[in-house]
Amino acid sequence: MDLHSIKGKLPNEIIESISSRGIKEFTPPQESAIEKGLLTGENIVVASPTASGKTLVAEIACANAVLSKNKKAVYIAPMRALVLEKFNEFKEAYPYIRSTISIGDLDANDQWLQGYEVLFVSTEKFDSLLRHGINWLDRIGCVVFDEIHMLDDASRGPTLEVLITKLANTCDAQIIALSATIGNAVELAKWLNAKLVVSEYRPVKLKKGIEHNGKAYFLDERYAGEPEEEELGGTSPIPEIRVLEDTLERKKQVLFFYSTKRNAEAGATKLAEHVEKRLTAGEKEQLSAIGESVLNVLDRPTDQCEKLSKLVKRGVAFHHAGLMNGQRALIENAFKNNLIKALCSTTTLGYGVNLPAHTVLIRDVTRYDNGSNEMMSVNEVLQLFGRAGRPKYDTEGRALLIAPYKERVAELYKNYILASPEDIESKLGIIPVLRTHVLSFIAENFLNDKKAIHKFLMKSFYGFQYGNEKHIKNLIDEITKDLTEYEFIEEVEKETYKATKIGKRVSELYIDPLSARWMLNVLEQTNDIIGNLYMVCNTLEMKPYVRATEEAEGMFAAYRFIFKDKKIYNEFERMDYGAYDPVRAFSTALMLKDWIEELREQDIVKKYRTTPGEVFSKLSNADWMIYSATELAKLAHKPLHDLIDLRVRIRYGIKEELLDLVRLQQIGRVRARTLYINGIRTVADIRNNKDKVSRIFGKEISSKILSQVE
Repeated sequence: MDLHSIKGKLPNEIIESISSRGIKEFTPPQESAIEKGLLTGENIVVASPTASGKTLVAEIACANAVLSKNKKAVYIAPMRALVLEKFNEFKEAYPYIRSTISIGDLDANDQWLQGYEVLFVSTEKFDSLLRHGINWLDRIGCVVFDEIHMLDDASRGPTLEVLITKLANTCDAQIIALSATIGNAVELAKWLNAKLVVSEYRPVKLKKGIEHNGKAYFLDERYAGEPEEEELGGTSPIPEIRVLEDTLERKKQVLFFYSTKRNAEAGATKLAEHVEKRLTAGEKEQLSAIGESVLNVLDRPTDQCEKLSKLVKRGVAFHHAGLMNGQRALIENAFKNNLIKALCSTTTLGYGVNLPAHTVLIRDVTRYDNGSNEMMSVNEVLQLFGRAGRPKYDTEGRALLIAPYKERVAELYKNYILASPEDIESKLGIIPVLRTHVLSFIAENFLNDKKAIHKFLMKSFYGFQYGNEKHIKNLIDEITKDLTEYEFIEEVEKETYKATKIGKRVSELYIDPLSARWMLNVLEQTNDIIGNLYMVCNTLEMKPYVRATEEAEGMFAAYRFIFKDKKIYNEFERMDYGAYDPVRAFSTALMLKDWIEELREQDIVKKYRTTPGEVFSKLSNADWMIYSATELAKLAHKPLHDLIDLRVRIRYGIKEELLDLVRLQQIGRVRARTLYINGIRTVADIRNNKDKVSRIFGKEISSKILSQVE
């Protein structure tokens, strides 16, 4: 379908924007979406491979809602990085449409958002906005759900499902749902009352196969699914190195996926010498500068920072949740610019930003989870395979698995290359998952009685898939009983409820009711800093906890003995529906204690066998949970001054004596300690020692500091 064939059916601004990017014809899935009512407001589900043009379908729907209908559009994606990427793409394509991004504070109704026409948000952020009672729902004309297959994810799927059900039943908006892997796309489209677009179209041909003993066995459709054998370039007997050699000979890039962070780091180290010798002088110079930036993301580089920096300078990198955000951004940009030739990542990268390569190799299709080895699903493998082949640079992409022995080739071929994606299944129908959502229904005055909640849940994907009315009724009975016992809701008439003041606040804070109940029960039993830290760490939001150290085991036993009359250390709430270990929560509290005692990041990483990225993720979560505890303490009329000070100390990683100094911008934990050592211990001391401050920090930094105290 030619672009100009839809002239008159869309505002000229949209057609001009698409044309300006060199797009003259629509891809098959785009054409099918248009034919099935994209331009006339039909709900659309698009199930097609990565890079097939799904984003343009969503873009047209969003821009059309604004320009044709004078409505708002909301683009919802599960990962923050993906939200940011889509926002930047849309902003560049339509600079005159007022678009913005909101992925941060979960305790705000963000009234400023009503002034924007297109909003890009994470799933949790938009759910939080609904809990805070936004007043512009009726102005939404289009909602896009990217990565709709995340409905199948146990941690994120239920919130996404509730959000879709809410929006589908409260606002008259066109729904666009996108995914590369949906086994039961017909069922999903039926639930959403949507027209279905299914396509195998891919702008870059994808060859899927198995590597074994220096050969690749690719799917050859000409021979009824029998594999086509191809000798790989290079000489190494090690599969990763052999695939790397072959890819580099083609002057292409390669993505390796590993099951653990440790394996990803080891893989990058193993590949470095083979990449480095193929780099040009210009590439080495640019990589050297990037490597230095990677090294200095933190004030004091950790061992991981040093390892990553050295690898980047050699043209390879590892990528996982343990990196700092700044490091991830540097690595992703270097890979996109063809400077980093090989990137070794955990599987999470397959669900994040668009980072394609010519070749993808999945090293492990098994992973250790909950005490046993589990096989990756077909959906997961296909998501990672989708990273192979760059539309602007490649005519074909390659995606490979590794068979360690000959018999494994046929097995992997059958289980992954020829297999269809699994069906998406709702994860909503269990009590711990539903509890927080039922509280939000009542707190928002969205649904206030059991009958209405039951009717709503029957409209969810869970209700649509299973239709088990009796089970849903039993769930609602048990949850409302628990929430009443927690004093978060109260029955005002038979089976009709309203939220208490505290229950409404718990919902607004976006924390699990069980976590809130725990903190309210022990707020007055936290005798010291460790007690306060343990209180916030022993919550669902702080999971996964760090490993239990010997120090934590000994101290936890001692605290239980010393405070044997207090339930904070002796009566454990069951904080989830899986394994629960209070010692690991206590160990996490001790890690935060080390942070506010100004232990260096590198020493914390070593002591708790963690990573810089995971440390700072825990600090971010702890900041939120301490804030939540403070808000609950206000309502419960409990002491909160220690919590307020603790939050500042967590934010900056400082001892109590530096609290006054960090009030000023430009002063963090390192500069505050430097001032303190030099006898400048308060803001007043800064005012009285301007020359000394200038000598310590130099003219540029000191002028920014001094301008705040004059």
